[in-house]
Order: sequence, then structure tokens, then C-alpha cells
Amino acid sequence: MEEIKQGYQSLLHSKWDCKYHVVFIPKKRRKALFGQVRRHLGGIFHALAQQKECQILEGHLLPDHVHMCIAIPPKHPVASVIGFLKGKSAIAVARQFSGKECNFTGEHLWARGYAVSTVGFELEQVRQYIRAQDEADGSKGQF
Repeated sequence: MEEIKQGYQSLLHSKWDCKYHVVFIPKKRRKALFGQVRRHLGGIFHALAQQKECQILEGHLLPDHVHMCIAIPPKHPVASVIGFLKGKSAIAVARQFSGKECNFTGEHLWARGYAVSTVGFELEQVRQYIRAQDEADGSKGQF
């Protein structure tokens, strides 16, 4: 997939510009996103997004929630991409930080659901809002 630029991207039979502002939280909104987990999640999210031909344009990790602006091609449903990011990142965190080597059940990092809105032509306003989360939180959790 070619790098995301201002303007439309191309698939075989379509031109697209689909960007979404997504927010999701850890299970029970506990403050689980700190320290080494927080430092590694950005890279994990970027690698997983690339697997689905998506690109995270802006992201911010707060101790109790995640904001991201993500470009998703129209051939991938938003729900399946977000489910993939949440599911695979939870497994990666469990393997890396909890010593779990095989797939497991009963342990969940993320709460069910997420909030999503289309960005449209307001990309810079959404990016500024996500960046402003640094000031609101007082930390550097950008990824």
C-alpha cells in the first residue's frame, strides 16, 4: 500500500479517503496503560495496522484510554480492524509482559466496544484534539 498522503488513495477499482477517530478503554477503565506497556503499545498498534493495510495517522495513549486517527481502506470493515487491533495487541501485551507464551482465555486488556467517528475533511482539527490530550494528561503518550 502506498503511503497515505493528503488526498485520495487508490485500490484496484476505487479511490478512497476514509479516516476515523477511534477511542477505546482498558477493561473496567483501569489505569493499565503506563510504564513499559505504554511505551510498546504504539509500535504494536502501528505494526498491526500495517497488516490490515491501514495507517495510524495520529495516536495518543492515556493511562485509561486510547485515541487514534486511523486511515482504513473501504475493503476492510472498521469494526473488524478495531477488533483486530484490540485483540492482537492484548495478546502481544500478555506475551511480552505477563510471560504468557500461548494463546489464553479469561484475560482481557480492552473493554468491549469503542467510540468511532469519521474524520472527513477535518483531519487537522482531529489531530490537534488528539495532540491536546498530552496537555490534558500531562504526559507524553503519543505513538
